[in-house]
Amino acid sequence: MKRLMTGVASGALLALLAGCSAPDTDPAASSAATAAPDTGAAAPTVADAAQFLSDAEDELRAFSEFGSRTAWVQNNFITYDTNWLLERMSTQGTEMSVRLATETARYNDLDLTTEMSRKMNVLRAGITLPAPSDSAAAARLSELTTRMGSAYSTGLMEIDGEMVDHNELENIMRTSRDPEFLSHVWSGWRDSYGPEQMATDYAEMVEIANAGARDLGFSDLAEMWLSNYDMPAAEMEAEVERLWGQVEPLYEQLHCTVRGELNGLYGDEVQAADGPIRADLLGNMWAQSWAALADVASVSDAGPAYDLTQLLVDADYDPIRMTETAETFFTSLGMEELPDTFWERSLIVQPRDRQVACHASAWNLDSVDDLRIKMCTRVTADDFVTVHHELGHNFYQRAYNQQDFLFQNGAHDGFHEAIGDFIALSVTPDYLVQIGLLDPADVPDASADLGLLMDTALDKIAFLPFAIMMDQWRWQVLRGEIQPEDYNEAWWELRQSYQGIVPPTERGENAFDPGSKYHIANNVPYLRYFLSFIMQFQFHQAACEMAGWEGPLHRCSIYGNEEVGARFSAMMEMGASQPWPDALEAFTGTREMDGSAIIAYFEPLMLHLQEQNATRDCGWD
Repeated sequence: MKRLMTGVASGALLALLAGCSAPDTDPAASSAATAAPDTGAAAPTVADAAQFLSDAEDELRAFSEFGSRTAWVQNNFITYDTNWLLERMSTQGTEMSVRLATETARYNDLDLTTEMSRKMNVLRAGITLPAPSDSAAAARLSELTTRMGSAYSTGLMEIDGEMVDHNELENIMRTSRDPEFLSHVWSGWRDSYGPEQMATDYAEMVEIANAGARDLGFSDLAEMWLSNYDMPAAEMEAEVERLWGQVEPLYEQLHCTVRGELNGLYGDEVQAADGPIRADLLGNMWAQSWAALADVASVSDAGPAYDLTQLLVDADYDPIRMTETAETFFTSLGMEELPDTFWERSLIVQPRDRQVACHASAWNLDSVDDLRIKMCTRVTADDFVTVHHELGHNFYQRAYNQQDFLFQNGAHDGFHEAIGDFIALSVTPDYLVQIGLLDPADVPDASADLGLLMDTALDKIAFLPFAIMMDQWRWQVLRGEIQPEDYNEAWWELRQSYQGIVPPTERGENAFDPGSKYHIANNVPYLRYFLSFIMQFQFHQAACEMAGWEGPLHRCSIYGNEEVGARFSAMMEMGASQPWPDALEAFTGTREMDGSAIIAYFEPLMLHLQEQNATRDCGWD
């Protein structure tokens, strides 16, 4: 389920500045564009604040394209020298963003317009990893983050005399059914990136970033991250638990069914019939998606679902054609085609001559139309969905490129991730018929719906608790509730509590299993993915109602509906210029994130799983 590892790079400063995309100018001008405050100057005025914001946006715009192109090169040519360049750029970017965030304090007591206040908050709270106002601290933070990110991307494991990267290791985890080999690969990946060094680097990074957050007026970085959702941090954390409570019962039923099927496949010695599930048996390196178990965890009387991977192979699809097909979905909604430069400059196929960061991501390098994706695309069902997701980022980036620079971002970070996955929910049998991938005679009838829903649940519902525990762990680390010596133990306590899974082997004292995940090693907040899964079903339900769909929600596709496309575009064009409830309301008619659309979508499956699990002891405590 590669799309859940995907990211959006609205410019290379994703790790530094939330909401910044890209444009032009010489980055050398960045340090002069916004002067440090003069403590002897007269009290600032609203006009001063307006000038500060204008200068800040010019400075960010000037630096962002330079940063974006630096990061693009490093992601596509990972060498000592490109790591050095990325580290240098990151240091400059951190110093700039901290300086601008610090200067916002000069204007705290002014009666600013709503728009100006919103921009000030983007500058203040929108830094992913702040450093104290100290060039040495900024340089050290960049050194640590670059080293962790590079270690993750270049980690290799020996299998049968060959060195294998994580992209191929993920494929092994999807396809193997040998529990001993799965345990070996699972553990080998977690040894490949230098976990002891990464844990040491991570602990030091936490100290520096927390000091930076305190300098900006936050108690710690956790509070700072949670302050980006137009509500107090504590309220946002409570909102996450409320949303999880809405969908948790469905996950518990899915867990119970999958555990029973794995017990039947492997026996009690490998997987017990009760308690947690062994993490390496779930078809994914992180047990975040169980989609690879579709052949194991089938539901009775459901009939066989079509094999989308086989359909793609039979139709002679290649990575470029998959990407073109995804683009066609968006243009069918009335949106313009991607620019020619997208096809000239994107990395769509993994090169054989160098190491690249295969983690899928979408980029806008100039905040106008230098849109690209970076993805080691395979002809698989997973990647067919992933490329729809990535182009969702690109079309969103282009939709809001007329907003002021500080508003060139999603309404909140979950919006960006939800956009593409919302589109992917329309990859239904009817859609596949419309694009010629599925013969009308082969469209599954209603008797197959349980199988199709189960396939989707293994992908999406299995992911929800993983998405929560990722940042639950980080919030607790950042608050000092989890100390470095307890990093790994606490990680597995949360994984068992939320997901009901355990590692296949004893984890040694030098293990740092959080670092096995891109978003930990590269410091990408993860709450966005959980929120995106809630909202994508909300978007889908609203769009289908808009389109006049009267059948089951899971059968609806909005492909070709320009009326829905117009409403969708209107929401995307808002960017981050308004509070997220306004953007949500513009498309769905409601101002509250709501997990009930997930329950409605999977209702037939939920009823079936409850019947199937009636004689099982569900749960894992």
